[in-house]
Amino acid sequence: MAEVPPSTYNSTPFTKLESSEARNSATVAISSGRPINLHGLKGPELFGGVYMSCDRLAAWRAGAPEPIRWIVISRHGIPDWAREGEVRSSGVPFRTPDAEAQIVAARQGLGITTLPCFVGDADPLLVRVPGTDLHIYGTLWLLTQRETSKTKRVRLFTELVSRRLAAYAPLLAGLSPRKGRET
Repeated sequence: MAEVPPSTYNSTPFTKLESSEARNSATVAISSGRPINLHGLKGPELFGGVYMSCDRLAAWRAGAPEPIRWIVISRHGIPDWAREGEVRSSGVPFRTPDAEAQIVAARQGLGITTLPCFVGDADPLLVRVPGTDLHIYGTLWLLTQRETSKTKRVRLFTELVSRRLAAYAPLLAGLSPRKGRET
């Protein structure tokens, strides 16, 4: 995957490590892109899929005539990669203000939506839409300032988080078992 320009990367501040001296602090972030001005430790790849409620899928398979709508966060549209699959959608997308409302709408059977696999696969009320493929969102990176990346506390912390992320790689890639739920 190509590097993402600094202006377009997506990161979540993970923690701020501080020592007794105020000038010795470091922020560690998890990001799906690696800006060139930060030190990065490469993590696992993050995949997403198309999900709907288990009840809505059962109703669709039983021939329920209601149209299935897309559920999207208000500023996002329907990704091109997600338009495939056995379940066809129709109508105007149902727009939600944030990811939490998006998940609740999917659980309630309002339609289908894209979610990271670690979110959709872990939710017992959701199931992947049959016939859809997974999509790679990107590689996760642990990021910090170059100057602080070599300090012992930052190095130990990022190595610990890196090992934990590696342990969750199957879940992040959509490869973890989904007991009792066939699509």
